[in-house]
Formats: sequence, C-alpha cells, structure tokens
Amino acid sequence: MQKVSLATELNTNSYPGRGIVIGRSEDGKYAVTAYFIMGRSVNSRNRVFVEDGEGIRTQAHDPSKLSDPSLIIYAPVRVLAKQTIVTNGDQTDTVYDLMAEGKTFEESLRTREFEPDAPNFTPRISGIMHVEDGNYDFSMSILKSEDGDPQYCIRNTFSYPNCPAGEGRFIHTYMSDGDPLPSFEGEPTKVDIKGDIDAFTELVWTNLNEDNKVSLFVRYIDIATGEYETRIVNKNK
Repeated sequence: MQKVSLATELNTNSYPGRGIVIGRSEDGKYAVTAYFIMGRSVNSRNRVFVEDGEGIRTQAHDPSKLSDPSLIIYAPVRVLAKQTIVTNGDQTDTVYDLMAEGKTFEESLRTREFEPDAPNFTPRISGIMHVEDGNYDFSMSILKSEDGDPQYCIRNTFSYPNCPAGEGRFIHTYMSDGDPLPSFEGEPTKVDIKGDIDAFTELVWTNLNEDNKVSLFVRYIDIATGEYETRIVNKNK
C-alpha cells in the first residue's frame, strides 16, 4: 500500500465521521495516536473531550441541548497496563473489561457489532497500542454492516507488529458524506506522521472540515519509557 498524505486524506473529505490514526513519530521515538469526532446534528456537535484518569471521555458542552446520550457519550480512550485502547464508542469499556479478564482485543470485539443507528449503521472502529520495554505494536478493528444490511456484521482486525518512523494507519467511520453515510472500506490507509505532538495536532485539526469538526485527542507515548504527552482540542469553548 502506498503511503499518502494524512492532511490530504482529511481536507478532501468533508465528513469522515470519527477517525483513529495510530503510528510512529517522525523521529521514531514515540507511539502516536489521534482520535477525532465530527458531527452534523446539534446533538453530535454538542460535545467536548475531557480528561478522565489516563484516558478521556466525551461530555455535553451544553447539557440543556443533550437529546440522546446513548451513542455520543462514552470513553474513547482508556489505558490497561501497557496498552492504550482507542475507540469510537462504548466498546472501549468492552475491550478494557474483557482484556482485563484475559480475552484478546479481537475476542473482546466479537461480542459487539456496528451501532444501531439505522440507516447508517455506523461502524465501530477500535485500536489498541502496546508499548512495553522499548517494543511497540498495534492493532485496529472495524465492525460494520454488510452493505447496510443489519443482519450481517463484518468484523475485520488488522495487526501491525511494528511501525516505521513517520508512518501510521488511518481508519474512519465513513468514506464520505452521504445519506445514508457509506461505511469505511478496505484496510486502514497508510499515512504520513509529521512533526512533534504540537505540529501533528495542528496538522490534524486544521485539515478537518471546519463546519463538521468537534473534538480531537492526540497522544505521543515514549516507546523507551512509556511516558506520554496528550493534547485535546475542542471546537466548543
């Protein structure tokens, strides 16, 4: 697969929906992840990311405008020992709880399927990063309907035993805007990872569609020590 520009992937798609990038920093020192959310409805746009322990959660910016919390309020990021879990829904908790019991990432996600938001049936996208003793690997997953048929759930897991410096993988919920919204297709896109945490955060945020972007989380984890830095950007102030 040819590596492409993450900036271009973002700025040429007005509505990728929710997206996860996982990779390695340009200098090779850091495991990198970014998670963003977008929204078209008032309910979806009425959100912010807030820190929650070692992870984050979504929160209503204006509680009076929150009409349905079921698919928009969740913990996108949680940390289990040396593993960082990043997802677009409450399957974060499923992965965390079942892995704590000894299940694998893939086994945990077999208990879940796409979101019940007909006619879109939004895919559940998930990632997990394992950083320990100077080693780094990660996996990504998508649970999606078969061409919009709610009776069939396709479960794809992609595992990456390492990652070259300056490279990552990008998976998102929708191929583009539409009605219904078309689910992501294929293997996670190979993209470039540029700059330090602040430069990378700026790159992602500025290239997301101005009308639809809502919040962004970025984390750089030192592969040698496991220490990390986090950035959160919210459109709602």
